[in-house]
Amino acid sequence: MLGPYTHRIDPILLDVGGVHLWWYGLGFALGFLELHLFLRRGGGRLALSPREVWSLSLSITIGVLVGGRALEIAFDEWPFYRGHLHLLPAWWLGGMATHGLLLGGVLGAALFARRYGKPFLLVADALVIPAAFLMGMGRIGNFIDGQIVGAVTDVPWAVEFPDAEGFRHPVVLYDGAKNLLLMAWLLHVRRVNPTPGAVAARFVFWYAFPRFFIDLFREYPTHRLALGTGQTLNIVMAVVGAAALYRSRLRRLGRLKGSAGWGLGAAPAAGRRENAPPRVSQRLAFAGLLAFCLTIPSNWTQDVPARYGARHPGLEHSWLYPEIDTAPPPVPGAVGGTDTPPPSGDGGRRR
Repeated sequence: MLGPYTHRIDPILLDVGGVHLWWYGLGFALGFLELHLFLRRGGGRLALSPREVWSLSLSITIGVLVGGRALEIAFDEWPFYRGHLHLLPAWWLGGMATHGLLLGGVLGAALFARRYGKPFLLVADALVIPAAFLMGMGRIGNFIDGQIVGAVTDVPWAVEFPDAEGFRHPVVLYDGAKNLLLMAWLLHVRRVNPTPGAVAARFVFWYAFPRFFIDLFREYPTHRLALGTGQTLNIVMAVVGAAALYRSRLRRLGRLKGSAGWGLGAAPAAGRRENAPPRVSQRLAFAGLLAFCLTIPSNWTQDVPARYGARHPGLEHSWLYPEIDTAPPPVPGAVGGTDTPPPSGDGGRRR
Protein backbone atom coordinates (compact mmCIF):
# COMPACT_ATOMS: atom_id res chain seq x y z
CA MET A 1 0.00 0.00 0.00
CA LEU A 2 1.29 3.45 -0.90
CA GLY A 3 2.27 5.51 2.12
CA PRO A 4 4.70 8.14 3.39
CA TYR A 5 8.34 7.30 2.70
CA THR A 6 11.35 7.95 4.94
CA HIS A 7 14.41 8.89 2.88
CA ARG A 8 17.47 6.83 3.89
CA ILE A 9 19.42 6.72 0.61
CA ASP A 10 23.21 7.04 0.76
CA PRO A 11 24.03 9.88 -1.65
CA ILE A 12 27.57 8.62 -2.30
CA LEU A 13 28.01 6.16 -5.12
CA LEU A 14 31.66 5.27 -4.50
CA ASP A 15 34.80 6.45 -2.69
CA VAL A 16 38.00 6.51 -4.74
CA GLY A 17 41.23 7.56 -3.03
CA GLY A 18 39.59 10.11 -0.78
CA VAL A 19 37.39 11.50 -3.58
CA HIS A 20 33.65 10.89 -3.24
CA LEU A 21 31.57 10.05 -6.30
CA TRP A 22 27.90 10.98 -6.07
CA TRP A 23 24.57 9.86 -7.47
CA TYR A 24 23.81 13.53 -8.15
CA GLY A 25 26.91 13.85 -10.32
CA LEU A 26 26.07 10.59 -12.08
CA GLY A 27 22.87 12.26 -13.29
CA PHE A 28 24.96 14.89 -15.08
CA ALA A 29 27.33 12.30 -16.53
CA LEU A 30 24.42 10.24 -17.90
CA GLY A 31 22.79 13.36 -19.29
CA PHE A 32 25.91 14.46 -21.16
CA LEU A 33 26.50 10.93 -22.42
CA GLU A 34 22.92 10.76 -23.74
CA LEU A 35 23.47 14.13 -25.42
CA HIS A 36 26.56 12.78 -27.18
CA LEU A 37 24.87 9.54 -28.25
CA PHE A 38 21.82 11.46 -29.48
CA LEU A 39 24.04 13.65 -31.67
CA ARG A 40 25.91 10.61 -32.99
CA ARG A 41 22.60 9.03 -33.97
CA GLY A 42 21.79 11.99 -36.18
CA GLY A 43 20.92 14.99 -34.05
CA GLY A 44 17.99 16.13 -36.13
CA ARG A 45 18.83 17.91 -39.40
CA LEU A 46 22.27 19.20 -38.45
CA ALA A 47 24.24 16.66 -40.52
CA LEU A 48 27.24 16.86 -38.19
CA SER A 49 30.59 15.30 -38.98
CA PRO A 50 32.08 13.01 -36.31
CA ARG A 51 34.45 15.78 -35.21
CA GLU A 52 31.57 18.26 -34.97
CA VAL A 53 29.60 15.83 -32.79
CA TRP A 54 32.44 15.68 -30.30
CA SER A 55 32.98 19.44 -30.50
CA LEU A 56 29.32 20.18 -29.80
CA SER A 57 29.25 17.66 -26.95
CA LEU A 58 32.25 19.38 -25.38
CA SER A 59 30.84 22.88 -25.93
CA ILE A 60 27.57 22.02 -24.23
CA THR A 61 29.16 20.09 -21.37
CA ILE A 62 31.56 22.92 -20.56
CA GLY A 63 28.87 25.56 -20.99
CA VAL A 64 26.44 23.75 -18.70
CA LEU A 65 29.00 23.14 -15.95
CA VAL A 66 30.38 26.69 -16.03
CA GLY A 67 26.97 28.36 -16.43
CA GLY A 68 25.35 26.35 -13.66
CA ARG A 69 28.10 27.18 -11.20
CA ALA A 70 28.47 30.83 -12.22
CA LEU A 71 24.77 31.60 -11.76
CA GLU A 72 24.61 29.75 -8.44
CA ILE A 73 27.58 31.70 -7.09
CA ALA A 74 26.45 35.07 -8.46
CA PHE A 75 22.77 34.88 -7.49
CA ASP A 76 22.62 32.63 -4.45
CA GLU A 77 25.99 32.14 -2.80
CA TRP A 78 28.06 35.27 -3.38
CA PRO A 79 27.91 36.24 0.35
CA PHE A 80 29.84 33.01 1.02
CA TYR A 81 32.15 32.99 -1.99
CA ARG A 82 33.30 36.60 -1.73
CA GLY A 83 35.09 35.49 1.44
CA HIS A 84 36.24 32.18 -0.07
CA LEU A 85 37.44 33.06 -3.57
CA HIS A 86 39.80 30.08 -3.59
CA LEU A 87 36.75 27.79 -3.57
CA LEU A 88 35.22 29.23 -6.76
CA PRO A 89 36.38 26.24 -8.87
CA ALA A 90 35.47 23.67 -6.17
CA TRP A 91 32.61 21.93 -7.97
CA TRP A 92 33.24 18.95 -5.66
CA LEU A 93 31.70 20.95 -2.80
CA GLY A 94 28.51 21.50 -4.79
CA GLY A 95 26.95 24.65 -6.17
CA MET A 96 24.95 24.47 -9.42
CA ALA A 97 21.86 26.51 -10.44
CA THR A 98 19.31 24.94 -12.77
CA HIS A 99 18.67 28.10 -14.78
CA GLY A 100 22.42 28.59 -15.05
CA LEU A 101 22.73 25.14 -16.61
CA LEU A 102 20.27 26.21 -19.29
CA LEU A 103 21.97 29.56 -19.88
CA GLY A 104 25.37 27.91 -20.14
CA GLY A 105 23.98 25.40 -22.62
CA VAL A 106 22.61 28.22 -24.78
CA LEU A 107 25.97 29.99 -24.81
CA GLY A 108 27.77 26.75 -25.66
CA ALA A 109 25.36 26.13 -28.55
CA ALA A 110 25.78 29.69 -29.82
CA LEU A 111 29.57 29.44 -29.81
CA PHE A 112 29.41 26.13 -31.67
CA ALA A 113 26.96 27.50 -34.26
CA ARG A 114 29.21 30.49 -34.85
CA ARG A 115 32.38 28.45 -35.17
CA TYR A 116 31.01 25.79 -37.48
CA GLY A 117 28.51 27.84 -39.49
CA LYS A 118 25.44 25.92 -38.34
CA PRO A 119 21.94 27.47 -38.08
CA PHE A 120 21.45 28.25 -34.42
CA LEU A 121 17.79 27.21 -34.34
CA LEU A 122 18.62 23.79 -35.79
CA VAL A 123 21.37 23.38 -33.19
CA ALA A 124 18.89 24.33 -30.46
CA ASP A 125 16.25 21.94 -31.81
CA ALA A 126 18.75 19.08 -31.66
CA LEU A 127 19.92 19.88 -28.15
CA VAL A 128 16.72 20.45 -26.20
CA ILE A 129 15.60 16.82 -26.38
CA PRO A 130 18.68 15.44 -24.57
CA ALA A 131 18.60 18.58 -22.40
CA ALA A 132 15.19 17.54 -21.07
CA PHE A 133 16.64 14.12 -20.25
CA LEU A 134 19.62 15.71 -18.47
CA MET A 135 17.31 17.93 -16.41
CA GLY A 136 15.22 14.91 -15.49
CA MET A 137 18.27 12.94 -14.36
CA GLY A 138 19.46 15.95 -12.38
CA ARG A 139 16.19 16.07 -10.46
CA ILE A 140 16.45 12.39 -9.61
CA GLY A 141 19.94 13.15 -8.32
CA ASN A 142 18.50 15.98 -6.23
CA PHE A 143 16.05 13.54 -4.67
CA ILE A 144 18.72 10.95 -3.88
CA ASP A 145 20.81 13.70 -2.29
CA GLY A 146 17.82 14.78 -0.20
CA GLN A 147 17.70 18.35 -1.49
CA ILE A 148 15.04 20.88 -2.43
CA VAL A 149 12.23 19.65 -0.25
CA GLY A 150 8.66 20.78 -0.57
CA ALA A 151 6.14 22.06 1.92
CA VAL A 152 4.84 19.87 4.73
CA THR A 153 1.96 17.69 3.54
CA ASP A 154 -0.10 14.63 4.40
CA VAL A 155 -0.43 13.24 0.85
CA PRO A 156 0.17 9.47 0.67
CA TRP A 157 3.40 9.91 -1.33
CA ALA A 158 4.94 12.40 1.11
CA VAL A 159 8.63 11.96 1.96
CA GLU A 160 10.50 12.52 5.20
CA PHE A 161 13.84 13.94 4.08
CA PRO A 162 17.08 13.55 6.08
CA ASP A 163 17.47 17.23 7.00
CA ALA A 164 13.86 18.39 7.14
CA GLU A 165 11.20 18.02 9.79
CA GLY A 166 7.95 16.30 8.88
CA PHE A 167 6.72 14.68 5.69
CA ARG A 168 6.96 16.89 2.62
CA HIS A 169 6.15 17.13 -1.06
CA PRO A 170 8.92 15.51 -3.17
CA VAL A 171 8.95 18.51 -5.51
CA VAL A 172 12.10 17.42 -7.33
CA LEU A 173 10.37 14.21 -8.40
CA TYR A 174 7.43 16.26 -9.70
CA ASP A 175 9.86 18.39 -11.71
CA GLY A 176 11.89 15.38 -12.85
CA ALA A 177 8.77 13.62 -14.14
CA LYS A 178 7.78 16.81 -15.95
CA ASN A 179 11.19 16.97 -17.65
CA LEU A 180 11.12 13.34 -18.81
CA LEU A 181 7.56 13.73 -20.13
CA LEU A 182 8.73 16.87 -21.91
CA MET A 183 11.43 14.85 -23.64
CA ALA A 184 8.79 12.47 -25.04
CA TRP A 185 6.65 15.41 -26.19
CA LEU A 186 9.62 17.06 -27.94
CA LEU A 187 10.39 13.84 -29.83
CA HIS A 188 6.82 13.95 -31.15
CA VAL A 189 7.11 17.62 -32.11
CA ARG A 190 10.31 16.90 -34.02
CA ARG A 191 8.48 14.29 -36.10
CA VAL A 192 5.47 16.44 -36.99
CA ASN A 193 6.82 20.00 -37.12
CA PRO A 194 9.97 20.63 -39.21
CA THR A 195 9.92 24.41 -38.65
CA PRO A 196 13.34 25.58 -37.42
CA GLY A 197 13.08 26.51 -33.77
CA ALA A 198 9.75 24.76 -33.17
CA VAL A 199 11.20 22.12 -30.83
CA ALA A 200 13.40 24.60 -28.96
CA ALA A 201 10.53 27.04 -28.44
CA ARG A 202 8.36 24.34 -26.91
CA PHE A 203 11.17 23.28 -24.61
CA VAL A 204 11.68 26.80 -23.28
CA PHE A 205 7.99 27.38 -22.60
CA TRP A 206 6.98 23.95 -21.36
CA TYR A 207 10.03 23.64 -19.14
CA ALA A 208 9.30 26.89 -17.31
CA PHE A 209 5.50 27.29 -17.32
CA PRO A 210 4.62 24.01 -15.49
CA ARG A 211 7.60 24.43 -13.21
CA PHE A 212 6.17 27.68 -11.87
CA PHE A 213 3.18 25.73 -10.51
CA ILE A 214 5.34 22.83 -9.29
CA ASP A 215 7.50 25.28 -7.35
CA LEU A 216 4.43 26.53 -5.51
CA PHE A 217 4.83 23.38 -3.41
CA ARG A 218 8.29 24.57 -2.31
CA GLU A 219 9.17 26.86 0.58
CA TYR A 220 10.96 29.76 -1.09
CA PRO A 221 12.10 32.76 0.91
CA THR A 222 10.84 35.61 -1.25
CA HIS A 223 12.81 38.63 -2.44
CA ARG A 224 11.72 40.03 -5.80
CA LEU A 225 8.04 40.80 -6.33
CA ALA A 226 7.28 38.50 -3.37
CA LEU A 227 8.82 35.62 -5.35
CA GLY A 228 11.93 33.50 -4.93
CA THR A 229 14.77 33.89 -7.42
CA GLY A 230 13.89 30.60 -9.10
CA GLN A 231 10.24 31.61 -9.52
CA THR A 232 11.26 34.94 -11.00
CA LEU A 233 13.43 33.16 -13.55
CA ASN A 234 10.62 30.69 -14.27
CA ILE A 235 8.37 33.61 -15.22
CA VAL A 236 11.04 35.24 -17.40
CA MET A 237 11.76 31.95 -19.14
CA ALA A 238 8.06 31.25 -19.74
CA VAL A 239 7.60 34.71 -21.30
CA VAL A 240 10.62 34.16 -23.55
CA GLY A 241 9.23 30.75 -24.49
CA ALA A 242 5.83 32.21 -25.34
CA ALA A 243 7.50 34.76 -27.62
CA ALA A 244 9.53 31.98 -29.25
CA LEU A 245 6.36 29.94 -29.81
CA TYR A 246 4.72 32.94 -31.48
CA ARG A 247 7.70 33.49 -33.77
CA SER A 248 7.81 29.77 -34.57
CA ARG A 249 4.15 29.94 -35.57
CA LEU A 250 4.82 32.92 -37.83
CA ARG A 251 7.79 31.16 -39.37
CA ARG A 252 5.72 28.05 -40.09
CA LEU A 253 3.02 30.16 -41.77
CA GLY A 254 5.64 31.90 -43.90
CA ARG A 255 5.02 35.29 -42.28
CA LEU A 256 8.46 35.57 -40.70
CA LYS A 257 11.38 35.89 -43.05
CA GLY A 258 15.02 35.56 -42.19
CA SER A 259 17.64 32.96 -41.44
CA ALA A 260 17.36 30.26 -38.81
CA GLY A 261 20.93 31.09 -37.89
CA TRP A 262 20.18 34.27 -35.93
CA GLY A 263 23.43 35.63 -37.33
CA LEU A 264 25.46 32.93 -35.60
CA GLY A 265 25.83 30.42 -38.40
CA ALA A 266 27.20 32.53 -41.21
CA ALA A 267 30.90 31.86 -40.87
CA PRO A 268 31.89 28.19 -41.07
CA ALA A 269 35.35 27.35 -39.87
CA ALA A 270 37.96 27.64 -42.59
CA GLY A 271 39.28 24.36 -43.91
CA ARG A 272 36.65 22.24 -42.15
CA ARG A 273 36.36 18.72 -43.53
CA GLU A 274 32.80 17.39 -43.75
CA ASN A 275 33.70 13.92 -42.46
CA ALA A 276 36.60 14.88 -40.22
CA PRO A 277 37.20 12.22 -37.56
CA PRO A 278 37.25 13.25 -33.91
CA ARG A 279 40.56 14.20 -32.36
CA VAL A 280 42.06 12.09 -29.60
CA SER A 281 42.12 15.23 -27.45
CA GLN A 282 38.34 15.58 -27.87
CA ARG A 283 37.73 12.02 -26.76
CA LEU A 284 40.00 12.38 -23.73
CA ALA A 285 38.53 15.76 -22.74
CA PHE A 286 34.95 14.50 -22.92
CA ALA A 287 35.77 11.33 -20.96
CA GLY A 288 37.53 13.47 -18.36
CA LEU A 289 34.52 15.79 -18.03
CA LEU A 290 32.16 12.84 -17.56
CA ALA A 291 34.41 11.52 -14.80
CA PHE A 292 34.62 14.99 -13.25
CA CYS A 293 30.82 15.23 -13.15
CA LEU A 294 30.77 12.28 -10.76
CA THR A 295 32.52 14.42 -8.12
CA ILE A 296 29.67 16.97 -7.94
CA PRO A 297 27.64 16.36 -4.77
CA SER A 298 24.72 18.78 -4.87
CA ASN A 299 23.25 21.92 -6.38
CA TRP A 300 24.43 24.08 -3.47
CA THR A 301 27.74 24.32 -1.60
CA GLN A 302 28.20 21.95 1.33
CA ASP A 303 30.47 21.14 4.22
CA VAL A 304 30.48 17.61 2.89
CA PRO A 305 31.46 15.63 6.04
CA ALA A 306 29.12 17.68 8.24
CA ARG A 307 26.15 17.39 5.90
CA TYR A 308 26.49 13.75 4.86
CA GLY A 309 28.41 12.13 7.71
CA ALA A 310 25.31 10.59 9.27
CA ARG A 311 24.31 9.04 5.95
CA HIS A 312 27.76 7.86 4.85
CA PRO A 313 29.95 6.94 7.85
CA GLY A 314 33.66 7.64 7.57
CA LEU A 315 33.48 11.06 5.90
CA GLU A 316 36.29 13.27 7.17
CA HIS A 317 37.43 16.82 6.53
CA SER A 318 40.41 17.19 4.20
CA TRP A 319 41.93 19.74 1.87
CA LEU A 320 39.32 18.68 -0.72
CA TYR A 321 36.45 18.80 1.76
CA PRO A 322 37.23 21.62 4.22
CA GLU A 323 35.22 22.62 7.23
CA ILE A 324 33.12 25.56 6.00
CA ASP A 325 29.99 27.44 7.04
CA THR A 326 27.70 28.20 4.10
CA ALA A 327 24.69 29.36 6.12
CA PRO A 328 23.32 32.44 4.35
CA PRO A 329 23.32 35.70 6.26
CA PRO A 330 19.93 37.25 7.06
CA VAL A 331 18.40 39.22 4.19
CA PRO A 332 17.08 42.56 5.47
CA GLY A 333 13.43 43.00 4.54
CA ALA A 334 13.10 39.60 2.88
CA VAL A 335 9.68 38.00 3.28
CA GLY A 336 10.17 34.52 4.66
CA GLY A 337 13.90 35.06 5.30
CA THR A 338 15.49 33.67 8.45
CA ASP A 339 18.71 34.15 10.39
CA THR A 340 19.43 30.43 10.24
CA PRO A 341 18.91 27.79 7.56
CA PRO A 342 15.49 26.09 7.68
CA PRO A 343 15.22 22.38 8.48
CA SER A 344 15.82 21.42 4.85
CA GLY A 345 19.28 22.97 5.05
CA ASP A 346 19.02 24.62 1.66
CA GLY A 347 17.66 27.96 2.77
CA GLY A 348 14.89 27.54 0.23
CA ARG A 349 17.10 29.46 -2.16
CA ARG A 350 18.10 26.74 -4.57
CA ARG A 351 16.72 26.27 -8.00
